Amino acid sequence: MAEKKTSPKRTPVKKLSFGEAVSEVEQILAGLEQDEIDIDRLSEEVGRAVELIQVCREKLEKTDTEVRDLVAGLQQSASEDESTDGSGSGSGEKSGKDLPF
Repeated sequence: MAEKKTSPKRTPVKKLSFGEAVSEVEQILAGLEQDEIDIDRLSEEVGRAVELIQVCREKLEKTDTEVRDLVAGLQQSASEDESTDGSGSGSGEKSGKDLPF
């Protein structure tokens, strides 16, 4: 076994950014893979990894919902604009749905 590391003082998982949480999970996994985590700290490390993964999932789900809502609002706005401008029926021009914005 490699040299055992003591448990560092850690930031609460809710205060970490997504990137920081992912990075810490990767560090924990690397420690497990390299057999650097002492058996006395194993459950603590795995528990921390589980917490970090849960926070990451929550952040991903929240971001997914926000992005979907924004896109839905944009699509709704585009279809309202299309119905009020009177164009688009056989004019040969591209409709607003074909535009990337």
